[in-house]
Amino acid sequence: MVGGTLQHTVASSSPAGSLAAVFTGIVREVGTVEEAEGREDGLALVVRAPGTAPTTAVGDSVSIDGVCLTAEAVDGDAIRFHAVSETLRRTTLGGVRAGDGVNVEPALRAGEPLGGHLVQGHVDGLGTIGAVEPEGEGRRIVVEAPPEILRYCVEKGSITVDGVSLTVAELLDGAFSVALVPHTLAATTLGKVAPGGSVNLEVDVLAKYVERFVEAR
Repeated sequence: MVGGTLQHTVASSSPAGSLAAVFTGIVREVGTVEEAEGREDGLALVVRAPGTAPTTAVGDSVSIDGVCLTAEAVDGDAIRFHAVSETLRRTTLGGVRAGDGVNVEPALRAGEPLGGHLVQGHVDGLGTIGAVEPEGEGRRIVVEAPPEILRYCVEKGSITVDGVSLTVAELLDGAFSVALVPHTLAATTLGKVAPGGSVNLEVDVLAKYVERFVEAR
């Protein structure tokens, strides 16, 4: 890492006996990728996140563009992660490069407000930006998504796009749209998306439970 060596390294990327992390989809900050080194067993990723790193300990879960990763080392305002090969195949993290911006959110802690909706950091699939259109002071973004994602989408329901909790504005043929307010455009990487780009999608886990319950009955 430029500027020093990361300290407090641990061997495992998942602390034994830890509880599953929960996020809210309210992005804490846009971090900067310092290193993205591909290896046989995945990707060594270092993200500079001055708003998150000071309160992050080794073993903590952090959402990076909607992907739950475990902090392996922390040094100043930089956090090191390891993304395994399976994660790289199923998310956009395999394409990140040094200098890229990424949405960063630490796991929800007891007593903190929920803010968005329950997010697990388990990406369900990839979407493709189909259109970006001005809408008042904000923008409307159309996201093309596979059927296994759209089956859980309802108008006014929740969806996570690159780690950002959003509301489905409209269901379209093979896609859905979301309306982004100026704050979201400024405070997340969604202000820079363009047609053709890929995004990580996570559906509302409550929709999955409802489906499971109905099928069982």
